[in-house]
Amino acid sequence: MTSHDCVGRVRRLLGIKRVGHGGTLDPLATGVLPIALGRATRLLQFLRQDKAYEATIRLGVATTTDDLAGEPLAVPPALDFDLETVNAVLQQFQGNIQQVPPSYSAIQIQGQRLYDLARAGKSVAVPPRTVEIYSVGILDWRPGELPEVDLTIACGPGTYIRAIARDLGKALGTGGTLAALSRTQSSGFLRSESLAFEDLELQIQAQTFSPVLPAVALNHLPEIQLSAEIAQRWCWGQKIGLDPELIPESTTESTSKSEFLRVHHQDGQFLGIGQHQEAVLVPKVVYQPQ
Repeated sequence: MTSHDCVGRVRRLLGIKRVGHGGTLDPLATGVLPIALGRATRLLQFLRQDKAYEATIRLGVATTTDDLAGEPLAVPPALDFDLETVNAVLQQFQGNIQQVPPSYSAIQIQGQRLYDLARAGKSVAVPPRTVEIYSVGILDWRPGELPEVDLTIACGPGTYIRAIARDLGKALGTGGTLAALSRTQSSGFLRSESLAFEDLELQIQAQTFSPVLPAVALNHLPEIQLSAEIAQRWCWGQKIGLDPELIPESTTESTSKSEFLRVHHQDGQFLGIGQHQEAVLVPKVVYQPQ
């Protein structure tokens, strides 16, 4: 299933049209796909951007797509290296690194998707991008003619695990390709706490399904509470001048000039997302009470 397929299935199960997803998964990958319902689709852009994966990389193999779905490429055979060698090379893939996205990806070059250009047989120079890898750990190692290593990877937005597989192979003097991938965490949602489609269907049938509340999904953002009078102005879409006393002490230091804030009524009701700009709270998404 593609991420778009998942959205379509949720639409059918819940009988609603307005459904969106955050953080596209490759069709061959499994794991966490955040899905927003109804007006909450406007909040997807404010979710946490960090992600975590479990990946299997096969060495001695390279493909056009940097995973097993692609056509094989000629590469030097895998050398007789051991786990210690692989672990030492993996240290190059931590912190802020330069990464060239796979040729088969949704990145746009001059208004065209890379995968469209690749399918048309057009070769283009893809500029490297800076991505952040928070941590890389080895789960398992299987030596052999085509050795495989299982990794845990925590990373920032825009990171391609397929590119890590490709570049690890190159760094070891052979090929590398992604053999399996599961996203264990995305935007604060954990795989262990996520719903499979079968679970979702059962909950819908039992009328026990309850989506995650926006305030919970966005709890990484500093919170600001508005009095009833100011909250009414907020719901009208007005900019709010911020009295220093209005900003909770716990968020004052973190509310920089362009910080996004989670806006609540003083009674706790979630009212949307605002941006703190020079002592003014600017509405970005007004989430009208229902």
